[in-house]
Amino acid sequence: MPADLASATMPSPIGTLTVVVSDVGVCAVWWHDDPRPGSDAPTTSPTAAQQQLLDTTMHQLGEYFAGTRTEFDLPLDPQGTAFQRAAWDVLRSIPYGTTMTYGQQAVALGDPNKARAVGAANGRNPIGIIVPCHRVVGASGALTGFAGGLDAKAWLLEHEQRVVVSR
Repeated sequence: MPADLASATMPSPIGTLTVVVSDVGVCAVWWHDDPRPGSDAPTTSPTAAQQQLLDTTMHQLGEYFAGTRTEFDLPLDPQGTAFQRAAWDVLRSIPYGTTMTYGQQAVALGDPNKARAVGAANGRNPIGIIVPCHRVVGASGALTGFAGGLDAKAWLLEHEQRVVVSR
């Protein structure tokens, strides 16, 4: 993670979230008890620009949870390998309210044999919800690993389906 980070917490229907930003963009959205490395990254008092980004991010997340936002419009600053960032780019292409399998994501990356590597990259996605790794399911359609837990993943998918059906 970049050195100068700022964070803020917000309540959500799936638990308390911590939004972490750099001077470049959103670095992370962590769950309250997220066990992944970096989820306890030290932060500093936000600069004016960071505070504005924190406020905008939390506002957009609030709109998402209210069902009035289906796409995020935020600068992102994810930290990861080139392969991880490519996998996360594919995540951002999955339409709201739909799912993709790990195999389909691997094909989108150009190698159908990399489904396991895609799963590992998705597990390292630091910007949950905004970079929608919750939209990736197992080959059978079963819900599989998710940093926020399978209950949160199910809630997010059901929430998106409710919004799509109501439109």
